[in-house]
Amino acid sequence: MAAGAGDVGGIISIVRVERPVRLKREAAIRLVELHRGDADVQHDPAGRLADEPVELAGETIQGATWDSADERGEVVVVNLWASWCGPCAKEAPHLVEAHEETKGEDVAFVGINYRESSKETGRAQGEEWGFVWPSVYDKSGQSAIDMQGKMTTQPSTAVLDREGRIAAVVLGPVTTSTLVGVVEDTLAESA
Repeated sequence: MAAGAGDVGGIISIVRVERPVRLKREAAIRLVELHRGDADVQHDPAGRLADEPVELAGETIQGATWDSADERGEVVVVNLWASWCGPCAKEAPHLVEAHEETKGEDVAFVGINYRESSKETGRAQGEEWGFVWPSVYDKSGQSAIDMQGKMTTQPSTAVLDREGRIAAVVLGPVTTSTLVGVVEDTLAESA
């Protein structure tokens, strides 16, 4: 059982993540839902929150294109954010720190700049927050569908396994320790 602690907005939380028992596939699927302040964590490091890989692609606020299929073989952190989202601003330093802590570990980060007024606004805010990874521009809200309906609020963070399947989802702000723990669990399970 892995444990982590975090502090978002003065709320201290302790998280325990249980490993699924390896029986029949149906019996092994266990979502550990942990209520932590503003966030819900659904975690299954074996990548069974979704059986099929995510198909997320689009133009980024940086002007390039990004496709989740190009990231197969790496664990991918997908964070849905917007400049107008107060909890996203509180979460931003945690994302930057988690990115630094997981550098060089076959981990990629990508943002979804959700329902932003313009790419320029999103790009300026991402730069201010220290986001050095690409962010797909999503003015229409299509990304919630592309993420198999799992990212239902701002902010939301999903961790994809090496096959591109959703291994964990955090609804609400995520802390550095929680995100790094989930990434490490997913790396270990999908190695």
